[in-house]
Order: sequence, then structure tokens, then C-alpha cells
Amino acid sequence: MPEVIFPGPEGRLEGRYHPQPIPDAPIAIILHPDPKFGGTMNNRVVYNLHYAFHKIGFTVLRFNFRGVGRSQGEYDEGIGELSDAASALDYLQAMNPNSKHCWVAGFSFGAWIGMQLLMRRPEITGFVSVAPPANMYDFSFLAPCPSSGLIINGTADRVAPPKDTHTLVSKLREQKGITISHEEIEGADHFFKDDEAHMKPMIDHVQTYVRRRLTEGSR
Repeated sequence: MPEVIFPGPEGRLEGRYHPQPIPDAPIAIILHPDPKFGGTMNNRVVYNLHYAFHKIGFTVLRFNFRGVGRSQGEYDEGIGELSDAASALDYLQAMNPNSKHCWVAGFSFGAWIGMQLLMRRPEITGFVSVAPPANMYDFSFLAPCPSSGLIINGTADRVAPPKDTHTLVSKLREQKGITISHEEIEGADHFFKDDEAHMKPMIDHVQTYVRRRLTEGSR
């Protein structure tokens, strides 16, 4: 998978780009967890999401936020990281001008950034938020949420407790015109540490959901 360096707001950003041979393949960016706690684009959940989308037929880009790995700049509490995500999407769209579907997927902090990007970019047709930290960050900006998507979490998540995720899902489901799907992985912690019992079922849910949306026309 090619390593790529592309321009970001604070200098270069480092990514992994995984194209499809079909020029109009759907595109997706994958956003990693909080750099303050060691989050990088090579996080297990992010890596598995990347390959999950690629196996479905997406051209995929994951990248390091500013100050992580070979990406330039410094941690910016989510403000600059949102700009990084917008730059990554710009790069991915420039490389794939014929793509008809655009998705964003994020894990933890990356889910929060991804859902903010959703509000800025109307061309995003679907999202996947894994373990969104609704207890740590305010998600009230999703008013209204512009696209349907999947929220998925573990029932044993102590970092982003399920009760806060349930509250977020309930609020989003009150909005008209979109459908929020919600799946929980029994016994999974925040990091889906058990590959067979937690990671695999989570990825299976993601692939099933995204395939269904693509079949339906992604709306």
C-alpha cells in the first residue's frame, strides 16, 4: 500500500493510500484516535476499518494527524485536526474526481472529528463512528445531522460509556430525513481487544452496513 505525503494546513501530512482499479470507486477516509493517548493511523481499529472499506471496493486513505509520525505541526485539541481531515478529503477527492460516494469513518477521537467533518462537507454520503466519546466531547453540533450512518460501540467500554452513546443515538434518531443505525458488541471494551470475540464482529457489522447502503444508493 503506497505511503503518501500530502499538504495539510500546518505542513505535510503522512498517510497510507489504497486505491481501487476502478476510476469511479467510492472513497473513504479513516480517522485515528486521540494523539494525546498514543493514537496513530496504525491503531488496530483504524487499520481494520481501512481494510474493511477496501475489501468492499472503496479507495481508502488513512493518515496521521498533525504532530503524529511524519506529519508536521502540533496537537491542536481537535480544531487543527479537523482542518487536517478536510485537507485529507481534498487530497482524496483530487485523486478520485469520478467517485460518486464519499464516506468518513473514525474511531474514538477520530469519530468526533469525522462527525464534525460531516457537517462541513455535504458531499459525504455516509459515516461510521466507532466508540464515539460522547462523554468527553459535545456532539450537539449535529443539528441537524446531514447524513445517515452507523454508530458502533462495546458494551464494556469504560472510556466512552455505553449510556452516553445511547443518549447520542437517541438524540440523532429524533431528527427527520436520516437513519442512524446502532450496533453494540457484547463484552467489547473501547479498543475491541479480543480479535475473534470483539474486533471481527465489529468489522462484520461495518461491512454489512456499508454494503447495504451502497446497494441502496448510499442515501
